Amino acid sequence: MHYKLALIGFGNVARSLARLLVRKQELLKSKYDVTFSFVGISTGRHGCAVNPNGLDIQKALDLAESGQDISSLNDSQFPIANSLDVIQHCGADALFENSPVNTQTGQPALDHIRAALNLGMHAITANKGPVVHGYRELTQLAESKGKKFRFESAVMGGAPVFSVMREAFPLAELESFKGIFNATTNVILSRMESGETYEQALAHAQKIGLAETDPTNDVDGWDAAIKVAALVTVLWDAPITPQEVNPTGIRGITTEMIAQAKADGKRYKLVCFAEKADGKIKVGVTPQLVDAASPLYGMMDSSTGITFRTDVILDYSISVSEKPGMAGGPVETAYGLFADFANIVKE
Repeated sequence: MHYKLALIGFGNVARSLARLLVRKQELLKSKYDVTFSFVGISTGRHGCAVNPNGLDIQKALDLAESGQDISSLNDSQFPIANSLDVIQHCGADALFENSPVNTQTGQPALDHIRAALNLGMHAITANKGPVVHGYRELTQLAESKGKKFRFESAVMGGAPVFSVMREAFPLAELESFKGIFNATTNVILSRMESGETYEQALAHAQKIGLAETDPTNDVDGWDAAIKVAALVTVLWDAPITPQEVNPTGIRGITTEMIAQAKADGKRYKLVCFAEKADGKIKVGVTPQLVDAASPLYGMMDSSTGITFRTDVILDYSISVSEKPGMAGGPVETAYGLFADFANIVKE
């Protein structure tokens, strides 16, 4: 079967996805008898392009990465001015939604995914916002259209966090999860343990492109909180907001506290957790001391991980390890998007 693909957002993740799809195209053909072409691309800074007969993806990559407009690739009989125009007129079978998102509202990704599903496309995203703010609605809409709404990359990049509970543990009852979801804070705490101040460690995270110029979302725990909210919303079908998680960040962790913890054989980690008991769900994001017995203890630098506890399997852990000093990059997130697509087409 041939799939026509649309990319909404064409930043580092989407470009990595395009390259990964091209690299894996022979495997998709041989394993699943699937071929594909790119028929629509929308970017924030480099224009939009639609060609129902297939865009030259390598030329699109070259243009975007050299700072040029991709509109020269457009071959549509309709005016194409924005992302919704691309979705409306490209004729895609599957949409990859990776536009910049407002985590407080889920927009504009919510509108993009709604439009795609209503037009009969599968919708795949790495954005956390639409999961937190639209999971039930979008899942029901997808089912009504006989399509899929998938979002594996929303938490821990390409690691199979959502799908492991959906597919590997049928009818298991999730009791709790605990993990490290934010790589930036883990890098900062790891470097502080090596003797750097908070300011020095943050500057390093910004230098390697892991932390934003304004690091509030990371260091104050909001990035971790929306990931907790996404997991709770999906795994327990219990919608909550990041505000309900009410995170505590790492600004209050001092070098003296780090040194004392190290002397005691412990480490500070920004721990994300949720626990369901007696029908109530307790959630949080907060710095905690962990010792060597904890799976979180060995997660250093930009490594992340999660431990699930169910009624049938007590503790099942997934971790994503990175080389010291390295940051989890767009390739890992792109693989989560690719995996969602591969799982959809093989069905």
